[in-house]
Amino acid sequence: MSNELPKIAIIGYGTMGKEIEKAAKKDGFEICATFDIDNPLSISSNCDFDVAIDFSTASAVYDNVRTLAAHGKNVVIGATGWYEMMPLIQDIVAQNNIGLLWASNFSIGMNIFMKITQVAAKLINLAPGYDAYISEAHHRRKRDCPSGSALTLGEIILKEFKSKDNFVFGNPEGVISPDSLQITSVRAGDELGRHTVMLDSPIDSIELTHSAKSREGFAAGALLAATWLHKKQGFYKFDDILEQIWFADK
Repeated sequence: MSNELPKIAIIGYGTMGKEIEKAAKKDGFEICATFDIDNPLSISSNCDFDVAIDFSTASAVYDNVRTLAAHGKNVVIGATGWYEMMPLIQDIVAQNNIGLLWASNFSIGMNIFMKITQVAAKLINLAPGYDAYISEAHHRRKRDCPSGSALTLGEIILKEFKSKDNFVFGNPEGVISPDSLQITSVRAGDELGRHTVMLDSPIDSIELTHSAKSREGFAAGALLAATWLHKKQGFYKFDDILEQIWFADK
């Protein structure tokens, strides 16, 4: 990874945007622009930066990527809930030769937790009698439900847990099919983010939980992503960084 720090723009200047700004200034990054609802990114915007970090909203992601691509700028996407548009956005990235990196969660701890979940699901798949389910809780202001991280954890389990092949969300009436992976969500209070994977059998239970304590971890991961993506082309996930830096040859 290059040691050169890219010049940064922040899209979405809410709580997370301000956290990224604080961490960036502490670590020596130059913040060249901030965009929000009162100062939206547009084709006429001054784009004297290298990489944009977008923690805006799902509904804004497509237009933001299209505008950044027109300017030839790379982008790190931290917003969640836009994934149905992924094929369209991949086309924009390829056609304009820019770099894009996304994650459902930029916490390094959460990404380690996802690796732990993958190993656990692979092992439990070999043992008889186990069921799996996911619960997650966030503050009442979070827009997407379930969270992007819960969906990513669910996809990991579906891939490794051969008895599961679909999601069921919330608490539907009636019996849940054994081939369904249930994901339940709570939106209340000021919970920053808690995800629990339960692996349960008639004889014992395994409970894996990740709890976020502050937004600093998300900001640090986003800035790591921006540095890694600087001067690259292509469509990437945060996994690609960790595979290169941490998990290679492990």
